[in-house]
Amino acid sequence: QVQLVESGGGLVQPGGSLRLSCAASGFTLDYYTIGWFRQAPGKEREFVAAITWRAGNTNYADSVKGRFTISRDNGKNTVYLQMSSLKPEDTAVYYCAVKPVYAGATYNYWGQGTQVTVSS
Repeated sequence: QVQLVESGGGLVQPGGSLRLSCAASGFTLDYYTIGWFRQAPGKEREFVAAITWRAGNTNYADSVKGRFTISRDNGKNTVYLQMSSLKPEDTAVYYCAVKPVYAGATYNYWGQGTQVTVSS
């Protein structure tokens, strides 16, 4: 059974840091791209960052470039999102998702999400 489980969310003050984890089970990530998305109350879900599992190529939304870093641990089948210099506008539910690496593929498996709240 394919499963993605996010963890690491919580309450943090502006300027603080958090590291989110996305653990995959039931399949190997070799031929997938893993993405992080977020959805704030009353807003549409938006792309945050993604990484290709084998090559480790990354890309980021402009709003998080220089502040967030996506990485992977092959041995643990886990992807991380290191978030630094957090702002109140980063408050959202963060989801990880996977899609096959071939062109035109869509994200077809999603985790349940983890809440990140940035507030003083």
